[in-house]
Amino acid sequence: MLINQTVENLRKMRLTGMAEAFLAQNQDPGYRELSFEERFGLLVDRESTYREDRRLKRLLAGAHLKTQACVEDFDYRQSRGLDRSVMAGLSTCQWVRDHRNVLITGPTGVGKTFVACALGNLACRNGFTSRYYRLPRLLMDLGIARGDGSYPSFMRRLAKTELLLLDDWGLGPLAAAESRELLEVLEDRCQTKSTLVASQVPVDKWYELMPASTVADAIMDRLVHNAHKIALRGESMRKIAAAGGQKGGES
Repeated sequence: MLINQTVENLRKMRLTGMAEAFLAQNQDPGYRELSFEERFGLLVDRESTYREDRRLKRLLAGAHLKTQACVEDFDYRQSRGLDRSVMAGLSTCQWVRDHRNVLITGPTGVGKTFVACALGNLACRNGFTSRYYRLPRLLMDLGIARGDGSYPSFMRRLAKTELLLLDDWGLGPLAAAESRELLEVLEDRCQTKSTLVASQVPVDKWYELMPASTVADAIMDRLVHNAHKIALRGESMRKIAAAGGQKGGES
Protein backbone atom coordinates (compact mmCIF):
# COMPACT_ATOMS: atom_id res chain seq x y z
CA MET A 1 0.00 0.00 0.00
CA LEU A 2 2.86 2.35 0.88
CA ILE A 3 4.51 1.59 -2.46
CA ASN A 4 1.37 2.50 -4.40
CA GLN A 5 0.97 5.72 -2.42
CA THR A 6 4.60 6.66 -3.03
CA VAL A 7 4.26 6.01 -6.78
CA GLU A 8 1.07 8.07 -6.91
CA ASN A 9 2.73 10.96 -5.08
CA LEU A 10 5.73 10.85 -7.42
CA ARG A 11 3.42 11.03 -10.42
CA LYS A 12 1.46 13.91 -8.87
CA MET A 13 4.77 15.76 -8.56
CA ARG A 14 5.44 14.90 -12.23
CA LEU A 15 8.37 12.68 -11.33
CA THR A 16 7.20 10.03 -13.78
CA GLY A 17 10.64 8.62 -14.56
CA MET A 18 11.39 8.22 -10.87
CA ALA A 19 8.01 6.56 -10.29
CA GLU A 20 8.65 4.01 -13.03
CA ALA A 21 12.15 3.31 -11.72
CA PHE A 22 10.83 2.92 -8.16
CA LEU A 23 8.32 0.30 -9.34
CA ALA A 24 11.04 -1.51 -11.27
CA GLN A 25 13.31 -1.58 -8.22
CA ASN A 26 10.60 -3.08 -6.05
CA GLN A 27 9.92 -5.80 -8.61
CA ASP A 28 13.58 -6.80 -8.93
CA PRO A 29 15.11 -8.47 -5.83
CA GLY A 30 18.58 -7.60 -7.10
CA TYR A 31 18.13 -3.97 -6.07
CA ARG A 32 17.80 -4.98 -2.40
CA GLU A 33 21.52 -5.61 -2.30
CA LEU A 34 22.18 -1.92 -3.04
CA SER A 35 22.48 0.78 -0.41
CA PHE A 36 19.86 3.49 -0.05
CA GLU A 37 22.24 6.03 -1.62
CA GLU A 38 22.83 3.77 -4.64
CA ARG A 39 19.13 3.08 -5.17
CA PHE A 40 18.24 6.74 -4.76
CA GLY A 41 20.96 7.74 -7.22
CA LEU A 42 19.51 5.34 -9.80
CA LEU A 43 16.05 6.86 -9.27
CA VAL A 44 17.40 10.36 -9.89
CA ASP A 45 19.32 9.20 -12.98
CA ARG A 46 16.15 7.64 -14.38
CA GLU A 47 14.18 10.83 -13.83
CA SER A 48 16.89 12.90 -15.52
CA THR A 49 16.96 10.56 -18.53
CA TYR A 50 13.17 10.58 -18.74
CA ARG A 51 13.09 14.38 -18.81
CA GLU A 52 15.85 14.60 -21.40
CA ASP A 53 14.01 12.12 -23.64
CA ARG A 54 10.76 14.07 -23.32
CA ARG A 55 12.51 17.35 -24.13
CA LEU A 56 14.18 15.82 -27.19
CA LYS A 57 10.87 14.44 -28.45
CA ARG A 58 9.27 17.85 -27.96
CA LEU A 59 12.09 19.64 -29.79
CA LEU A 60 12.04 17.18 -32.70
CA ALA A 61 8.25 17.40 -32.99
CA GLY A 62 8.43 21.20 -33.02
CA ALA A 63 11.21 21.21 -35.64
CA HIS A 64 9.00 19.61 -38.33
CA LEU A 65 12.09 18.28 -40.10
CA LYS A 66 11.32 17.04 -43.59
CA THR A 67 13.31 13.84 -43.22
CA GLN A 68 14.69 11.74 -40.40
CA ALA A 69 18.39 12.39 -40.82
CA CYS A 70 21.41 12.15 -38.54
CA VAL A 71 24.96 13.36 -39.02
CA GLU A 72 26.10 9.82 -38.16
CA ASP A 73 24.47 8.66 -41.42
CA PHE A 74 26.42 10.95 -43.76
CA ASP A 75 27.88 9.07 -46.72
CA TYR A 76 31.39 10.35 -47.37
CA ARG A 77 32.11 7.72 -50.01
CA GLN A 78 30.52 9.76 -52.78
CA SER A 79 32.60 12.62 -54.15
CA ARG A 80 30.19 15.49 -53.66
CA GLY A 81 32.00 18.15 -51.65
CA LEU A 82 30.92 16.96 -48.20
CA ASP A 83 34.08 17.55 -46.18
CA ARG A 84 34.43 15.32 -43.12
CA SER A 85 36.44 17.89 -41.15
CA VAL A 86 33.93 20.67 -41.87
CA MET A 87 31.04 18.49 -40.79
CA ALA A 88 32.93 17.46 -37.64
CA GLY A 89 33.23 21.15 -36.76
CA LEU A 90 29.55 21.80 -37.40
CA SER A 91 28.62 18.71 -35.37
CA THR A 92 29.74 20.45 -32.19
CA CYS A 93 26.87 22.94 -32.67
CA GLN A 94 29.23 25.75 -31.66
CA TRP A 95 28.02 27.66 -34.73
CA VAL A 96 24.52 27.68 -33.23
CA ARG A 97 25.86 28.93 -29.91
CA ASP A 98 27.79 31.64 -31.77
CA HIS A 99 24.70 32.62 -33.82
CA ARG A 100 26.38 31.86 -37.13
CA ASN A 101 24.67 30.64 -40.31
CA VAL A 102 25.13 27.72 -42.69
CA LEU A 103 24.54 27.98 -46.44
CA ILE A 104 24.23 24.72 -48.39
CA THR A 105 24.16 24.86 -52.18
CA GLY A 106 24.23 22.29 -54.95
CA PRO A 107 22.18 20.72 -57.75
CA THR A 108 18.99 18.83 -57.05
CA GLY A 109 19.30 15.47 -55.37
CA VAL A 110 22.84 15.80 -53.97
CA GLY A 111 21.65 15.72 -50.36
CA LYS A 112 21.11 19.34 -49.33
CA THR A 113 17.88 18.62 -47.47
CA PHE A 114 19.37 15.55 -45.80
CA VAL A 115 22.39 17.52 -44.56
CA ALA A 116 20.16 20.40 -43.42
CA CYS A 117 17.78 18.12 -41.51
CA ALA A 118 20.68 16.19 -39.98
CA LEU A 119 22.09 19.44 -38.60
CA GLY A 120 18.61 20.38 -37.39
CA ASN A 121 18.28 17.00 -35.69
CA LEU A 122 21.66 17.46 -34.04
CA ALA A 123 20.69 20.93 -32.83
CA CYS A 124 17.61 19.42 -31.16
CA ARG A 125 19.77 16.73 -29.55
CA ASN A 126 21.91 19.53 -28.13
CA GLY A 127 18.86 21.25 -26.66
CA PHE A 128 18.30 23.99 -29.27
CA THR A 129 14.88 24.84 -30.67
CA SER A 130 14.75 24.35 -34.45
CA ARG A 131 12.17 24.82 -37.21
CA TYR A 132 12.28 23.60 -40.80
CA TYR A 133 10.47 25.46 -43.57
CA ARG A 134 10.48 25.34 -47.31
CA LEU A 135 10.89 29.01 -48.17
CA PRO A 136 7.74 29.13 -50.36
CA ARG A 137 5.72 27.71 -47.47
CA LEU A 138 7.18 30.18 -44.98
CA LEU A 139 6.28 33.11 -47.24
CA MET A 140 2.76 31.71 -47.65
CA ASP A 141 2.36 31.28 -43.88
CA LEU A 142 3.57 34.84 -43.32
CA GLY A 143 0.92 36.09 -45.73
CA ILE A 144 -1.78 34.09 -43.96
CA ALA A 145 -0.60 35.41 -40.58
CA ARG A 146 -0.90 38.98 -41.83
CA GLY A 147 -4.45 38.27 -42.93
CA ASP A 148 -5.72 36.59 -39.77
CA GLY A 149 -4.01 38.88 -37.25
CA SER A 150 -1.49 36.33 -35.95
CA TYR A 151 1.50 37.99 -37.64
CA PRO A 152 3.09 39.51 -34.48
CA SER A 153 2.98 36.22 -32.55
CA PHE A 154 4.20 34.27 -35.59
CA MET A 155 7.16 36.61 -35.99
CA ARG A 156 7.98 36.32 -32.28
CA ARG A 157 8.06 32.52 -32.56
CA LEU A 158 10.40 32.73 -35.54
CA ALA A 159 12.64 35.21 -33.75
CA LYS A 160 12.93 32.95 -30.70
CA THR A 161 13.73 29.81 -32.70
CA GLU A 162 17.42 29.15 -32.20
CA LEU A 163 17.92 27.46 -35.58
CA LEU A 164 15.69 28.29 -38.55
CA LEU A 165 16.15 26.02 -41.57
CA LEU A 166 15.03 27.45 -44.93
CA ASP A 167 14.96 24.88 -47.72
CA ASP A 168 14.26 25.38 -51.45
CA TRP A 169 15.66 28.91 -51.39
CA GLY A 170 15.62 30.37 -54.89
CA LEU A 171 13.15 28.08 -56.65
CA GLY A 172 11.98 31.24 -58.38
CA PRO A 173 12.45 35.01 -58.19
CA LEU A 174 11.02 36.69 -55.10
CA ALA A 175 8.42 39.41 -55.41
CA ALA A 176 9.30 42.77 -53.87
CA ALA A 177 6.89 42.21 -50.96
CA GLU A 178 8.30 38.71 -50.36
CA SER A 179 11.86 40.08 -50.25
CA ARG A 180 10.87 42.66 -47.67
CA GLU A 181 9.05 40.00 -45.64
CA LEU A 182 12.11 37.79 -45.68
CA LEU A 183 14.31 40.69 -44.61
CA GLU A 184 12.10 41.24 -41.56
CA VAL A 185 12.52 37.60 -40.55
CA LEU A 186 16.29 37.72 -40.96
CA GLU A 187 16.62 41.10 -39.26
CA ASP A 188 15.01 39.68 -36.11
CA ARG A 189 17.58 36.88 -36.11
CA CYS A 190 20.72 38.77 -37.07
CA GLN A 191 23.55 38.06 -34.59
CA THR A 192 21.10 36.59 -32.08
CA LYS A 193 20.04 33.31 -33.72
CA SER A 194 21.24 30.95 -36.46
CA THR A 195 19.75 30.38 -39.92
CA LEU A 196 20.49 27.53 -42.31
CA VAL A 197 19.68 27.97 -46.01
CA ALA A 198 19.61 25.19 -48.61
CA SER A 199 19.47 26.21 -52.27
CA GLN A 200 20.05 24.92 -55.79
CA VAL A 201 21.27 28.40 -56.70
CA PRO A 202 24.92 29.36 -56.00
CA VAL A 203 25.26 32.06 -53.34
CA ASP A 204 26.67 34.62 -55.80
CA LYS A 205 23.47 34.32 -57.85
CA TRP A 206 21.09 35.08 -54.98
CA TYR A 207 21.13 38.80 -55.76
CA GLU A 208 19.38 38.03 -59.03
CA LEU A 209 16.45 36.47 -57.17
CA MET A 210 15.42 39.77 -55.58
CA PRO A 211 14.11 42.80 -57.50
CA ALA A 212 15.39 45.59 -55.23
CA SER A 213 19.16 45.82 -54.85
CA THR A 214 18.93 47.57 -51.47
CA VAL A 215 16.80 44.79 -50.00
CA ALA A 216 19.02 42.16 -51.62
CA ASP A 217 22.11 43.78 -50.08
CA ALA A 218 20.47 43.82 -46.65
CA ILE A 219 19.42 40.16 -46.87
CA MET A 220 22.83 39.02 -48.08
CA ASP A 221 24.59 41.03 -45.39
CA ARG A 222 22.58 39.27 -42.68
CA LEU A 223 23.12 35.80 -44.14
CA VAL A 224 26.50 35.51 -45.80
CA HIS A 225 29.23 37.28 -43.88
CA ASN A 226 29.23 35.06 -40.78
CA ALA A 227 28.21 31.85 -42.57
CA HIS A 228 29.76 28.45 -43.10
CA LYS A 229 29.35 27.55 -46.77
CA ILE A 230 28.90 24.00 -48.08
CA ALA A 231 28.87 23.60 -51.87
CA LEU A 232 27.71 20.10 -52.79
CA ARG A 233 28.22 18.63 -56.25
CA GLY A 234 27.93 15.38 -58.15
CA GLU A 235 25.17 13.03 -59.17
CA SER A 236 21.77 12.82 -57.54
CA MET A 237 21.88 10.66 -54.44
CA ARG A 238 18.39 9.47 -55.32
CA LYS A 239 19.75 8.15 -58.61
CA ILE A 240 22.65 6.45 -56.85
CA ALA A 241 20.29 4.92 -54.26
CA ALA A 242 17.93 3.68 -56.99
CA ALA A 243 20.88 1.99 -58.70
CA GLY A 244 21.71 0.19 -55.47
CA GLY A 245 24.75 2.29 -54.64
CA GLN A 246 23.51 3.41 -51.23
CA LYS A 247 21.47 1.74 -48.55
CA GLY A 248 18.85 4.04 -47.06
CA GLY A 249 19.84 6.89 -49.33
CA GLU A 250 20.30 10.58 -48.69
CA SER A 251 18.25 13.03 -50.73
